[in-house]
Amino acid sequence: MSILQKLVLASGSPRRIELLQQAGIEPDRVLPADVDETPLRAEHPRSLAKRLSKEKAEKALTSLKSEDDYGPAFVLAADTVVAVGRRILPKAETIDDAVNCLGLLSGRSHRVYSGICLITPGGKLRQRLVETRVRFKRLPREEIEAYVASGEWRGKAGGYAVQGLAGSFVVKLVGSYTNVVGLPLYESVALLSGEGFKAHRNWHVARP
Repeated sequence: MSILQKLVLASGSPRRIELLQQAGIEPDRVLPADVDETPLRAEHPRSLAKRLSKEKAEKALTSLKSEDDYGPAFVLAADTVVAVGRRILPKAETIDDAVNCLGLLSGRSHRVYSGICLITPGGKLRQRLVETRVRFKRLPREEIEAYVASGEWRGKAGGYAVQGLAGSFVVKLVGSYTNVVGLPLYESVALLSGEGFKAHRNWHVARP
């Protein structure tokens, strides 16, 4: 395989970019792939996460192939879904969304699913699904209002960002923390490495 390996991240999420950088991986290109994220009728949260990550990877690859200077690359995509039972919570865009999500999560457990999809330069498609269980403390009304006022919830699945203020809501977390942030690092790096991507190639220049 050529030494000049390229990685395209099919997401514009700053969190996913930062997580890859944390693992010493710098995407050569960020190519957001917008897809309709509406769940299908009776679709399970884990199925939704897998389906959307696959659609994002395939859409990004199609966009790449339409470019004149297209060259083979690894295409990595992910989608994160927050659910209480089979109920899929939205990516909060309005104050009402955020209040409803936090009210539902208050004092109970929920699950965070991330589907990751990798398409190799040779066209091979690989997928993983990662599940993390999270339990929130009971959130008094004034705390919900304070969090909503922060604006940190906007655009976040389930109406919260665990790496920010909402980290103080977590009583218990079982599984991958980076999965809840938006990209399970262990599984993502393992997927890349397993397909021949030199995930550790920049570690010698890592900052202390």
